[in-house]
Formats: sequence, structure tokens, C-alpha cells
Amino acid sequence: MKSGMDRAIANVRADMLYVGPAVEGGARLPIAELNRLQSVPGVKTVSFNDSMLATYQKSAESIFVFSIPPSICFRTLEPETVSVQSKDLEALRKIRTGVLITPDIGKKYGWHIGDKIPLTTSTVQANGSTTLTFDIVGMILDHERGADSLVVANYYYLDEARALNKGTVGHFYAIPSDPKRAAAVSDAIDRTFANSASPTLTTSFRERTQQAMQSLGDLNFAIRWILSAALAALMFATATMMMQSVRERTPELAVLKTLGFGNRMVFILVAAESLLVCTAASLTGMALAWIAFPLAYMPGLSMPMVVVALGILGAVLVALISVSVPGLRAARRNIVDALAGR
Repeated sequence: MKSGMDRAIANVRADMLYVGPAVEGGARLPIAELNRLQSVPGVKTVSFNDSMLATYQKSAESIFVFSIPPSICFRTLEPETVSVQSKDLEALRKIRTGVLITPDIGKKYGWHIGDKIPLTTSTVQANGSTTLTFDIVGMILDHERGADSLVVANYYYLDEARALNKGTVGHFYAIPSDPKRAAAVSDAIDRTFANSASPTLTTSFRERTQQAMQSLGDLNFAIRWILSAALAALMFATATMMMQSVRERTPELAVLKTLGFGNRMVFILVAAESLLVCTAASLTGMALAWIAFPLAYMPGLSMPMVVVALGILGAVLVALISVSVPGLRAARRNIVDALAGR
């Protein structure tokens, strides 16, 4: 799990900067600051988005409305996670009431391109209504979990319709010209807005992901102790099982010795049995984890191949340690005593 999280964090872009309010949950940022942000030295591309929660028909069916400026920049922000065709983005730009839907949410609600969908939101419009009607104009592919509750809308339509917070956004995106200078550009952005009415706090997407993981607690410490306890229990259980197995088959092992099997061969046979049990269990457990990890509510979480290799190696070590005592006893036992059950 820890390796999967580390890999997920490493896959998050470190060169894409999140520009938000200096105080978490503070005043929203004016969209008029977009040009000022673009003028910061080292900034290549800027964009923004906004979001709100909505419901469709049932209050329990929450839908996340992700509103964007329908520009080509959106296609380059996270192409490995989100993909949209140019024609669909152009349709969103031309039709202010348009939305893009994912195949998952379309299947969930039976929506198709050309349908009109009314969504109830907590955002009050200028006319006092809280229901917004959208036109489905295209599709968008989102490879992360939650795609069955996501629609992408035109920011300008939502901003025009709402009564409060007009001309503001939740945060901006900024991409530096040189990815290696992302930290310096981040500091430059915050210095530019430090004495303005809207001070900012800029962090990379990777840094935000790391902070989110750290908020779960000290995973290294917890996982280390959990694994230590699990390995100790496994070795105790496996050793007990092997001792019982060898004890029950002592006469059979004695017969093998009478047929010419030496002490070393008897030990190898007992060890092979332990290796078979442990490696089969290890492979089964890792196969289940391989299937379960992509279903976990942590986008990008997966099991690296190095963990599979270490898992097999750990199973071999557990098997050899567990079989050492009963295997040596079986190999050194006298044939007469073994046949007599002593």
C-alpha cells in the first residue's frame, strides 16, 4: 500500500501549480487576476476552474459539476487522466448551456448527447431559482474514480447565472515554462499577490497530493508495525503447522530413509512443502491486492512489480524460517525411533 501511494504521488505532475487563496477556505480569487498571473515571469500557461455540487431527481444522487473555460488549454492539463476531443470542447465553447458527460454517468442516468438535463444546486441564481438546465453536447473521458458523478460545464454560463460570487474562481492553474523552476515560479506568484486584495498560496499538484497523504497519519510507522506483527504471526502459524505435519508423517519419513533417502533429501522435501504453501498463499494474496488496489478510493494507486518480487521473496524467507526446526528434527531422527513413533 505504501509503495502504491508513493508511486501514485510520483505520477502526479510536479510542474503544474495550484494557485489558491492564501487562507484555506478564504475569499475566492477574482478572475480579473488571470492576466496578472499570466504576466508573472516564468509562467507559460494559466487557466482556472470552478465547481459545485448538484443533484439529479433524487437528493441522494450527488453530481459534481466541474466548470472550465472551454479552451484548448484544458486538453493539456492532465492528458493522462482526462481526455476530450476538440469537437466536443468546441461544442462546449459555442453552447453556453452545454455540458460534457462521461460514459459512466451517461450509462448511470441514461443520458445521451442532445438531451437537456435539469440539475438542482445550492447556488442561487439571479432569478431566485436553484435549478440549472444544461444541454449535453459531448463526451469526456475521466480515468479516475468518481467518473459516474461528474459533468463538465462552461464556466461562463454558471458565472453569469449565479447571484453571488460573480467574476470569481476557486483557484487558478499555472504551468511554468521550465518545469525545473516550478518552486521558484511558485514563490514568484505568491510574492506578486502578497500585497493585493487577494493573496495566494501556490503549491504543486504533487505537493498537494503529498499533504493529503500525510493528513492520513504516519503511514510508514503504522504499516511497519502492522507488517511486523503480521510476519511474526505468520511465522508462528506456519512453524506450528509444519511441526504438526512432520509429526503426523514421521513413519512415512522413516520409510523414505529406509529406501535410501538421506537426511539432506528429507529436509529438502519438508522445506519444499513449506515453500509450496507459503508461495501459493503469497501469490493468491498479491493477486487479490492487484485486483483490489485500482478499486480503492485513491486515484493512481497500484502495486509496483518490485512489491510483487519482494512479496515472493518474503514468502520464501517465512517458509525457510518456519521449516528450519521441524525440518532439521525430521532429517536427524533415527529410523527405528521414527518407525516406533518415538
